[in-house]
Amino acid sequence: MSRGGGPDGAAPAAAASARADQAAADTGALTASAPGGAGQAPVATPFERAAGVLLHPTSLPGPHGVGELGPEALRWVDLLAESGQRLWQVLPLGPTGYGDSPYQSFGTFAGNPYLIDVGALVADGWLASDDLEPLRALPRAAVDYGGLYRVKLPLLRRAADAFLAGGGAADPGFRAFQEREAAWLEDFALFMALKEEAGGAPWTEWPRALRLRDPAALADARERLGAETARQRVWQYWFHRQWARLKAYAAARDVRVLGDVPIFVALDSADVWSHPELFHLDDDGRPTVVAGVPPDYFSATGQRWGNPLYRWDVHEASGYAWWVARLRSALAQVDVVRVDHFRGFAAYWEIPADEPTAVRGRWVEGPGGGLFEVLRRELGGLPVVAEDLGVITPDVEALRDAFGLPGMKVLQFAFAGGADDPYLPHNYPRACVVYTGTHDNDTTAGWYATAPEAERDHVRRYLGRPDEEVVDGLVRLAYASVADMAVVPLQDLLGLGSEARMNTPGRADGNWRWRFAWEDVPGWLGPHLRDMAALYGRLPAGGPVDTPYRQSSL
Repeated sequence: MSRGGGPDGAAPAAAASARADQAAADTGALTASAPGGAGQAPVATPFERAAGVLLHPTSLPGPHGVGELGPEALRWVDLLAESGQRLWQVLPLGPTGYGDSPYQSFGTFAGNPYLIDVGALVADGWLASDDLEPLRALPRAAVDYGGLYRVKLPLLRRAADAFLAGGGAADPGFRAFQEREAAWLEDFALFMALKEEAGGAPWTEWPRALRLRDPAALADARERLGAETARQRVWQYWFHRQWARLKAYAAARDVRVLGDVPIFVALDSADVWSHPELFHLDDDGRPTVVAGVPPDYFSATGQRWGNPLYRWDVHEASGYAWWVARLRSALAQVDVVRVDHFRGFAAYWEIPADEPTAVRGRWVEGPGGGLFEVLRRELGGLPVVAEDLGVITPDVEALRDAFGLPGMKVLQFAFAGGADDPYLPHNYPRACVVYTGTHDNDTTAGWYATAPEAERDHVRRYLGRPDEEVVDGLVRLAYASVADMAVVPLQDLLGLGSEARMNTPGRADGNWRWRFAWEDVPGWLGPHLRDMAALYGRLPAGGPVDTPYRQSSL
């Protein structure tokens, strides 16, 4: 949508920023409860009929090498609202490491410092405008994570030092944040400081005393690394404050955020290091069994993910306290969460840690309804979408349906079979979210260009459209379906090909880099999306209108 302003959208972004300040002031969002915070539990809301867009914040435009939680993010929310899009789906927001995957985070309760709006730090006086020149030299078309590590993290350290030197430790908001988030923040800050000291090595390679959390070794590390742990706490404060402001702005514009919670956490994370009793680890802190999926048609050796598996008996004995805290944290950041690999709660594939592939695994029963009963009671509802893609067994469907959780449908999966394929829209239940594709799929244009001719023919006949209209036809098909929610990746709305793909599973590098530019968004897109949202009942309406031809003739 054409919005005016310069190449970086300065005028509309500034206006959005002013409105965000008012939204935050109206809701108290600048100091509101952040992830893990105590206070009100999220209230379950019905899954209203709505449309939305999938776009991770790293893909937002901007001059600093990566999308940030500042003016460009506010402008993005404006575009969603004006386009009749009432859902913004994001990927996990945690800090990323090797491979840059948001699904392999250093901390499930923490935020990604790469997303911090450095312009706000300049405005607050913690950096000078000239300090940002190295960031401005980074590529804008794609995220250069190596460049961010070399350039942005040192800038954030400098800014945090200035904040602390300027009396930031006594800042009421910062102090309240640390008190509220102490249950995870202290361990996370120390974990990241130790990791930095170890040159980025995973905690399983640290000295044994630190690996196994010897109290004397931890006390010594806290004293030795006090400056770095303080910086880590400041970064988290800035991230959560900026995200709260953005979320308040979205709420004021009737845009809800759909987040993402992976079922498993990364081995190299503060979560596993600080709570080893919750995972299957040996006496030396290393996993005994790991997660994955068994061999199938696509892979003769299956997939060995390597995440440590939960000791569900220990979780149950604690009343699932860690899971309650985790979901409460997520639902403080977003309005609805997509739970990745939902089938693992019914049964999961357990692989001995010394096995190089997933072949020699076994199915193990998961926590099932017991976990979700507790979550529903403690959280006041379950605003959860179940990622139920792939080969799903009846026990998974029963668990999903017992708690009224919507599942997922992906149109790219729909055309390889016959009329009874569950991914074809005429077979949908209302309680689902339909996508053209997800972050793990090729763009719809890229998928269609390489699909077998039999699938392409099926698509053309189902849509009644020629090749050049397939992408728009599938977007319209999602909107027209009975699915309560229709979410489309921005790449598909822009008609982009495989060059804009976000992630290719199994590929170690080159993922998670795509970004868009405002000049990529045509002026007609916003009105077009709003018209479709209204046409297919994905915007609030006044109900049916009586007409003479509807009335019974006497």
